[in-house]
Order: sequence, then C-alpha cells, then structure tokens
Amino acid sequence: MSSQAAEYVEVLINDPVRLYELLDDAEALLRRAPQQFAGILVTRHDPGRYTLTLSDTVPFGETRELVLS
Repeated sequence: MSSQAAEYVEVLINDPVRLYELLDDAEALLRRAPQQFAGILVTRHDPGRYTLTLSDTVPFGETRELVLS
C-alpha cells in the first residue's frame, strides 16, 4: 500500500444503503492530499457511479456536487 494520497477517486455503488458511507470514505481520502488550495468536486455520472477530484474551482475546505445525469 502506498502512502501517497489520491487526487482522484472513483466510487461505484452496488448497494444504495452504503452510498454516503462510500462517498464519505472517498472524500476523507482526498482530504489527505498535499494540495493546499483545492476543494473537492463530486460528480455523479449515474446513480451508481461517482468521481471525486481535487478542484481549484471549489474553495479549499468545501465539497461541491455536479450531477451529469
């Protein structure tokens, strides 16, 4: 296992009951990244697929959602 933090995480949901748990875990992983001036952008591609990325268009410390479907 690497000690590097991620800058991008894809979350695939098979069990809707775990949606928020899995998204929270992915967000926590991104918050460990060394990027100091980026927030997190969550994109819903469809009800079972989300991506979370560090984004300089989102203020540091904030998380915003973009829904594509």
